[in-house]
Amino acid sequence: MSEVKLSAETRTEFGKGAARRIRRDNKVPVVLYGHGSDPLHLTLPGHDLLLALRTPNVLISLDIDGKSNELAIPKAVQRDPLKGFLEHVDLQLVKRGEKVTVEIFVHTEGELAPGGNLLEHVLNALPVETEATHIPESVTVSVEGLEAGASILAKDIPLPSGTTLAVEEDTVVLQVLAAQAEETEGEGAGGEEAAEA
Repeated sequence: MSEVKLSAETRTEFGKGAARRIRRDNKVPVVLYGHGSDPLHLTLPGHDLLLALRTPNVLISLDIDGKSNELAIPKAVQRDPLKGFLEHVDLQLVKRGEKVTVEIFVHTEGELAPGGNLLEHVLNALPVETEATHIPESVTVSVEGLEAGASILAKDIPLPSGTTLAVEEDTVVLQVLAAQAEETEGEGAGGEEAAEA
């Protein structure tokens, strides 16, 4: 689990105009929630925050106005739909040793049984509960030799030590679908079209 240190400044201006001015200065408006405290409105350096958010469930160490250090994880990220820059980010305050619920990516390895079967990711990310400073980036599960109709349940996925499921054990995460038979054009179908013309 990587920890990224960022310098944050408290902000006193709110609204669309203020947010635009913050973004013009290559910063991002951020709200820090958690632990029953009032939400804290901050600005973070845009480029540094964008790089940090490339790591799923990144742990961010915030140096707020040079006075206090807080740990946070991303909870909601709003991006511009066309240009992709960060518009706003919500962060959740966490403490070392505290358990948090996050989603981790499910990667697969191995080949399905021969026959052109398809692997469907019912859940792309698996909800888990884990210690805030030891959030796994992803889990890997083998699909080697699985045939059509097979499925992998949440309880079948090996989790790192200290991590537990935050969904029902029998939740389907992956399933193997039978290959669709290709439709062959029959003479009857072509003849009907010709008759209609």
